[in-house]
Amino acid sequence: MKPKILIVEDEPAIADTIQYALETDGFDAICLSSGAPVVDLLQKEAIALIILDIGLPDINGLELCKQIRKDHTLPIIFLTARADEIDRVVGLEIGGDDYVTKPFSPRELTARVKAVLRRTRTASPTSMGASVFQIDQSRRLIQYFGETLDLSRYEYRILKTFIRRPGHIYSRDKLMEMVWEEPEASMDRTVDAHIKNIRAKLKALQPEIEAIITHRGRGYALKEDL
Repeated sequence: MKPKILIVEDEPAIADTIQYALETDGFDAICLSSGAPVVDLLQKEAIALIILDIGLPDINGLELCKQIRKDHTLPIIFLTARADEIDRVVGLEIGGDDYVTKPFSPRELTARVKAVLRRTRTASPTSMGASVFQIDQSRRLIQYFGETLDLSRYEYRILKTFIRRPGHIYSRDKLMEMVWEEPEASMDRTVDAHIKNIRAKLKALQPEIEAIITHRGRGYALKEDL
């Protein structure tokens, strides 16, 4: 079965070029010219990767990425007309897997798609046959060593964020920004309380494993070598 790639790009010529390059290289491709339909489409289609333009007409691509990351862990490659280093860092920090600046070679982009898919399939604990964590996105469930965790909505979102990037340190502010619908209405200690609850539920199943590491003054991360 061919991997299905979602292209979210409002310039038809660019979208058509990307679609042709991907389909020539053995992928299926779906094109959207705006961000509004993306979240609903992800509930219906088995998308392997998203190519996401930051400069969409209806929503900033970075904001859309935050929405996607609340419920989905699939890899995202950003497209942008700006080569600004700050943009690049922000894009990757909120959950992007790679970053391509316009103009670009379609062949280079398809190579990036292949590289990201290889990396995420190899490195992600959710894709390994005997993995520590298994995510059932349709039912919003996470299993830990084969046991289903009883998680609240925000505990599920936080843990899924950690699972996607083991070893990556997330500050309280970053977790609030990525997980909560209204981060400005939440407090730093709310994140701490949810992390404490997640740790307790993980330890109840595997008492000897410290799965979530605190990096003082920086934030939290999932242990890389579970």
